[in-house]
Amino acid sequence: MMSGLFSSLRPIQWTKNLIVFAGVIFSQQLDDRLAIAHAVAAFAIFCAASSAGYLANDIADRTADRAHPRKKSRPVASGRVPVAAAAVASIVLGAGAIVWAWLLGQWFFQIVIAYLALELCYSILLKRIVIVDVILISVGFVFRAIGGAVVVGAEISPWLFVCTMVLALFLALGKRRAELVALGDSSEAHRANLADYSVQLLDHLLSVVAAATLVSYSLYTLAPRTLSVFGTPNMIYTIPFVAYGLFRYLYLIHTREAGEQPEHTLLTDIPLGIGIVLWLAACLTVIYLA
Repeated sequence: MMSGLFSSLRPIQWTKNLIVFAGVIFSQQLDDRLAIAHAVAAFAIFCAASSAGYLANDIADRTADRAHPRKKSRPVASGRVPVAAAAVASIVLGAGAIVWAWLLGQWFFQIVIAYLALELCYSILLKRIVIVDVILISVGFVFRAIGGAVVVGAEISPWLFVCTMVLALFLALGKRRAELVALGDSSEAHRANLADYSVQLLDHLLSVVAAATLVSYSLYTLAPRTLSVFGTPNMIYTIPFVAYGLFRYLYLIHTREAGEQPEHTLLTDIPLGIGIVLWLAACLTVIYLA
C-alpha cells in the first residue's frame, strides 16, 4: 500500500512546480543563498500541495478512472490504496503545506491557500465544465509562478502572468486532445465534459493559444521593463528556442498522439529537452552575463 500511496503522489508531476524558480532566476537573485533557499522551500510546498490535490482528484475520479485504459491501474482506482488512506494522506500533505507556507510569509501563505482551494474545487466540480477546466489548470500554474516570485520578494511582472497562463493553457489543451483521441467513443464514460470537446475544436484552440504564447513571450522580450531590468535587448535571441519548443510539442501531439502526460513528454522527448535546456542557458547568459 505504501508504494501505491507514493505513486499516487505522482512525483513525476512535481516537475510542473519547477516554474516557482522563475521568480529567483528572472529577478537576478541566483547569487542570493537565502532567496534560493526560499525558492526551494516554495517548490517543496507546492509539491506537497499538488500531491494533496492529486490524491483528492483520484478519490473523486476513482470510478471514472476504471474506464480509462491507463488510469484504471492507479492505486486508488484499482483498490491498492484504500480511499480512507488516500484521504488522510491528502489532508496531512495539504495541512503541512499550509503550515510551512505560513512560515514563509503572509502573502505566500495566501497564495498556497488559494491554490489548494482551487485544486479542491476543480476536483469536486469545476473539471466537469468545458473550457473552464483547462482555464483552471492554467490558473494553477499562475499561482505557482506568482508564489515563486512572492517568496523571494521579486516584483510580479504582468508578463509572468500572461506567459504562464497561455503556456499552461497550451499544455492543458494538448492533454484534453490526447485524452479524446486515446479514449475514442468511451471518452464520455471517463470524463463527462470530453463529450463537449472535439478534436477539431481542440486543434483550433491549440493553434490560437500556441500563437498567443509565442507573441506574448516575444512582446515580453521587447517590453521597456525587460530592457530596463536586464539592461540589454538580447532577450529577443531566446525567441527561436521558444518557437521551436512550441512547434516540436505540436508535432508530437499531431504525429505521435503525445500530450496526455505533458510531464512525461517534456522529460522523455530528447529534441524537446535539448530545446528547453538551450532556452534556459540562453536566458541565464542574457540575464547574468550580458
